[in-house]
Amino acid sequence: MNEESSFIPSLTLDPGKTEAAAAVQEAPAAEEIKKDIPIERPELSKLSPAEQAAVKEFSEKIDVLNTEQIMNYGSNAQKNISEFSGAALGTVRTKDLGEVGNMLGDLVVELKGLNFEPEEKKGFFGLFKKAGQNIAALKAQYDKAEVNVDKIVEALEGHEVVLMKDISMMDKMYEKNQEYLKELTMYILAGKLRIEQLRTVELPRLVAKAQESGQPEDAQSANDFANMIGRFEKKIHDLELTRTISIQMSPQIRMIQNNDSLMAEKIRSSIVNTIPLWKSQMVMALSLYHSEQAMKAQREVTDVTNELLTKNAQALHQGSIGIAREAERGIVDLETLKKTNQELIATLDEVRQIQDDGRARRAQAEQELGRIEGELKQKLLEMKG
Repeated sequence: MNEESSFIPSLTLDPGKTEAAAAVQEAPAAEEIKKDIPIERPELSKLSPAEQAAVKEFSEKIDVLNTEQIMNYGSNAQKNISEFSGAALGTVRTKDLGEVGNMLGDLVVELKGLNFEPEEKKGFFGLFKKAGQNIAALKAQYDKAEVNVDKIVEALEGHEVVLMKDISMMDKMYEKNQEYLKELTMYILAGKLRIEQLRTVELPRLVAKAQESGQPEDAQSANDFANMIGRFEKKIHDLELTRTISIQMSPQIRMIQNNDSLMAEKIRSSIVNTIPLWKSQMVMALSLYHSEQAMKAQREVTDVTNELLTKNAQALHQGSIGIAREAERGIVDLETLKKTNQELIATLDEVRQIQDDGRARRAQAEQELGRIEGELKQKLLEMKG
């Protein structure tokens, strides 16, 4: 980006100052660079001409004999990286994408929780009695699910806003990390340029002087100088380790940002695609259920109508035959008259027979009474004599 390409980090040998003593806002011309540093490093080619000029100019100001300066060399950049790493870690720790995943899971549960297969009630009247109850139950399920879904969507929208802010923040963190990385790189390159110049120019000169003079103090100076170069090399190594951390931060930031983007896209897809589609499918499902219930009711009506027509036809057939038969019958059946006449004749015969038998028994009784009376009279006469 333009901002990144035009940004030139401020290098300083005094970490207590915020503005760089050697900050270069305008790059010095190439011919202004001192000729006693002929060293060129391949890493410099990765910097802009202005940055290369700033590195070369800054490297001339490094004094390896200044212990405090060497100890604090690049400490500002290291501190920035440390604070930046802590901020990035804090962002990761406070991010709870698991909650978003749980909400999406809850959303799936709500969408699957509706039951469009209510218990069927057998029988014609059971269908009409329960159809309205089933539809009301489905609407109640839908209303409850819709309320829960709306709550989940509201929470997801809140998380989406947070994720979008995090994505924007990650862009700024990435840019800031690139700035810190460039600053560290320039400190390292300036240090390596200085070390190479000292080892190829200054140290050989001190060694040659000590050998030429044979004085112990000259030898000690050369040895001390070599030790200070070694300490400065260790410092540069520490900066390279810090630079490695900064390099690792870039893909980590992009990875976190990519995860946030994927989750935000998932949330957005659920809100603008899944939820409206679910609601439209719900309307269609209820309409289809209404149609199905109407079809079942119509089928039941047709079946019952056919059954009633069949039963009525059978009843009409039986009734018509019975009525016709009854209509053709007389007031009194001939058989009944015959039987009645026979009974009457038999009754008359029996009555006459009873009367004849009565007369005969009375005649016999008169004879018997006459005989008894004669015997009684005879007995009385005998008693008188």
